[in-house]
Amino acid sequence: MGVLAACGDGDSETGGESSGDKVIKLGGLFDESGATGDVGAPYAEGERAFFENLNSKGGIDGYKVDFIGEDYAYDTSRAQQVYQGLRDRHEVVAVLGWGTADTEALRKQIINDKIPFFSASYSENLKDTGNESGYNYLTAASYSDQGRAILDWIEENHKGESPARVALVYHKGHPFSESPIQDIKDYAKENLDGVVEITPDVLIELGDTDPLTTLQSWSRSNEEPDYTIINYTWGQTRNVVRDAKSLGWKTQFMGLNWTAGEGLIPAGADNQQWVDVLDGFIGVVTHAFPTEDLPGMEPIVEYLDSKGKTVEDINQKFVQGWATASIMAEAMKIAIAETDGDVTGTDMKAAIESIQDFELHGLGADVSFSPDNQAGTDKIRLGQLKDGEWEIITEYFGISDK
Repeated sequence: MGVLAACGDGDSETGGESSGDKVIKLGGLFDESGATGDVGAPYAEGERAFFENLNSKGGIDGYKVDFIGEDYAYDTSRAQQVYQGLRDRHEVVAVLGWGTADTEALRKQIINDKIPFFSASYSENLKDTGNESGYNYLTAASYSDQGRAILDWIEENHKGESPARVALVYHKGHPFSESPIQDIKDYAKENLDGVVEITPDVLIELGDTDPLTTLQSWSRSNEEPDYTIINYTWGQTRNVVRDAKSLGWKTQFMGLNWTAGEGLIPAGADNQQWVDVLDGFIGVVTHAFPTEDLPGMEPIVEYLDSKGKTVEDINQKFVQGWATASIMAEAMKIAIAETDGDVTGTDMKAAIESIQDFELHGLGADVSFSPDNQAGTDKIRLGQLKDGEWEIITEYFGISDK
């Protein structure tokens, strides 16, 4: 039990089952090899590790979690196929998902199927408790709430009498990258008018690994911004910062949560080049770094030790996956207690919506849900790269604090 094994159809299972086991089946959709695999692979690893560790300690009140998942490589059509297999063949009671495009595409299906869904997408669209997103739950601050919080931080920290000029860098038309953009603009206009000025957009596609030409064109028509907010994953974030700095930009580069983390600075012979280029970058930190001395890190350290590993072998996205899985496990615990183990998706929904102030012991902001609130928190921290190391520069804060 508790061993990662391959299924005959390419799925992966954490926990397995043998004669006499009491089992709860949970589905997983991973991007380990697609466009966001740089952050998706360690996130999936963290989810799997959590359930492997849980099962090794007896599971949840004697029930093992059969965590069945597959790499859909960030292909929305493939995600549909994987989801349908989890629903029809494996009869899972909930799903741990991944991307914005696929999660939004599945919204109506999961409502019809009554299968709760924790995505790694924090799209504001998924906060809707109505017919469109009634079974989606956000386990960290939405991208829009992250952007709003950054604007509040800029308001408090900007020097000078002129409004802070803020540029938004994203891939127009990409569900993940564009998700928070209009909400950030609306927040600036409605709450920070005269304090924050949003510049014309800087539109760079995720696949454009040499964005210098686009940045040059933008610079010819616009004044350099005071702050630049980026919404990509690690690889494209570093490309944008590199090329903008080569043009002499002195802006404060910032980014939402998938820009932040150890992988922003790649390992290798040119590591020092990236340390220099990315020095001072500020990122949204929704979850803890493994090197932080926090109570929630203790079971992770214990698990790693059992594998002959240390915290140096994982990164923040692993912690993020682990923390998300722990919230799902709490819902499973509640549902098992309420149903004597005969758990359905509807039971899981009720269990999730009964969670109040669930403590992640520092691994992330505590979360609460209800039938009228499917966003667990709006709290974030900010971290800054200094000499190649991340330094936390704020406590948890969010727009609900205002």
